[in-house]
Amino acid sequence: MAILAALSASHMINDTLQALLPAIYPMLKGPFDLSFTQIGFITLSYQLTASILQPLIGAYTDRNPKPYSLAWGMGFTLAGLVVLSRAGTYPMILVASVIIGMGSAIFHPEASRMAHMAAGHRHGFAQSLFQVGGNFGTSLGPLLAALIIVPNGQPSIIWFGALALCGIALLTRVGRWCSRNLSGFRKLTAAHPPQGVPRRKVFLSLAVLVALIFSKYFYLVSITNYYTFYLIQRFSLSIQGAQYLLFVFLAAVAAGTILGGPLGDRFGRKYVIWVSILGVAPFSILLPHVGLTATVVLSAVIGAILASAFSAILVYAQELIPGKVGMISGLFFGLAFGMGGIASAALGKIADLTSIGFLFDVCGYLPLIGILTWFLPDIEGASRRARRLQEQAAEPA
Repeated sequence: MAILAALSASHMINDTLQALLPAIYPMLKGPFDLSFTQIGFITLSYQLTASILQPLIGAYTDRNPKPYSLAWGMGFTLAGLVVLSRAGTYPMILVASVIIGMGSAIFHPEASRMAHMAAGHRHGFAQSLFQVGGNFGTSLGPLLAALIIVPNGQPSIIWFGALALCGIALLTRVGRWCSRNLSGFRKLTAAHPPQGVPRRKVFLSLAVLVALIFSKYFYLVSITNYYTFYLIQRFSLSIQGAQYLLFVFLAAVAAGTILGGPLGDRFGRKYVIWVSILGVAPFSILLPHVGLTATVVLSAVIGAILASAFSAILVYAQELIPGKVGMISGLFFGLAFGMGGIASAALGKIADLTSIGFLFDVCGYLPLIGILTWFLPDIEGASRRARRLQEQAAEPA
């Protein structure tokens, strides 16, 4: 639990720092004369960097674990903040976003593997605890931006370097724990190899999971990147007021995250995925057609339900392809980042060509893709049945 708590705290720091970038988009738009398309490309540069690198890093560290790489990843994030605080041109903002993306690419696969190491048999709970730190950090980004960066200007971003240094110190201690226990964990895994899944089911399941990631992250990006603009345009809120309401949504995401893993451990991850994606649809479709108070309430409900999806999807995929925790973690974090980046650029272009209101109308239907969960095989039920048969075979006649 101490290691899981440390990983969750470091995830909070990492995602707080990376969330500062989209949180200050309204502040950057005027001085740099940015279009929504250009804003989308800032996110795309960050997300695409992380998306490409994470599966490669995860596959490499499956064979060559690098416990102290987590601290190095936080170091890259620190460097990106320094560049962002001093950026005077649009290309320099893009450079800063790429460096921050490199930090996240190094951090996420290895941190997820360490959470898997520390989980025991409660992999869903461990991933949820790890994820809730990141989601809570993401929710803090716009709040801290409203309280600190908006009143003090772009150079005040450098103040958050102190938080990055705390993360480096914490991750160095986590790396030391991993180095001490890595050999024992490998021996335990080799002694109890998990059951594989037929290749046909693997490909079918991966295709469905990719579609679900598309649905979740395209809708999530429409909120995280453009919700403040929607609130400012439709309800005439100030930048700070809109950022406070974005914090409400992101805090609901953080609160809902912790439920997905434990519920998946108990009832099965397929059912959690089903509810967390498709269950959002009635609320997301309704959201663009209500007043300010109802918008805030619906956004919080959507955030809480949608949050449980990623932990369940990630652990389902890890059980689908056992023995490749780093690669699978890198692949799905990479998909999440990649979908987020592509969504940011695509949705920004749609907003430029139409309107923010139209964007929210269209995106409200994306959670209906959750109906594809029907095609996911019940790999957990098959595993339970296999274990029962093994136990019966082992009993004396």
